[in-house]
Amino acid sequence: MMKKIIKLLLVTMFTVSLVGCSSDNERSNTVDTTEQINQNSNDTQITADKILVVYFSVPEMDGVDTSSSASRVATEDGVVGNTQYVANIISQEMGDDLYRIETVQTYPETHDSLLEFAYEERSEDARPELKNEIDNFDEYDTVFIGYPNWNADLPMPLYTFLEQYDFTDKTIIPFTTHGGSGFSGTIGVIADLQPNATVISNGLSISRNDVASCDNEIKEWLDELQIK
Repeated sequence: MMKKIIKLLLVTMFTVSLVGCSSDNERSNTVDTTEQINQNSNDTQITADKILVVYFSVPEMDGVDTSSSASRVATEDGVVGNTQYVANIISQEMGDDLYRIETVQTYPETHDSLLEFAYEERSEDARPELKNEIDNFDEYDTVFIGYPNWNADLPMPLYTFLEQYDFTDKTIIPFTTHGGSGFSGTIGVIADLQPNATVISNGLSISRNDVASCDNEIKEWLDELQIK
């Protein structure tokens, strides 16, 4: 009985983290206290010869209006996940390559089922197998990495991805979509997993409530990064 109560509490906490509402339209710039994180400022430029935009996204397809849902946006080309929407804009603005992290397993596309599935993955510290690979990864020196904030943590496929590729001497620029938790500690997690990379601390975090109207915010953030 006690075990069931504990699990129920943990699932409730996960629900708040994954889909909690937020009216805050400001970008979250929480700095993780990890040595290799570089606090980028307006006086610092990022030199990039070749950029890759990587993202993981699971759009929910049930029961909610696409303009305000937890994880999807309606576009002219159809419904896409929140993180996918942001990644597409970054790629279009930067004129660089786009890569979607996909897994062999299929994630549920209904809200409650996805909550339970993601909770179980995290509790098991799972490493989902990835479906595809980046053949020319060594060619990129700067990598944007986007993901939804799940349970105040990276989605488990991000752990697989970050453990599979070597980011030595590369610059990592994180961005996330969330239900009110911002980055939580995920920038520090990325830095811990890739200790030989430079991880930019002032990444972009956007509330799920603001994704559909975030185009200008994304462009302003990219300008602040001063990527040359």
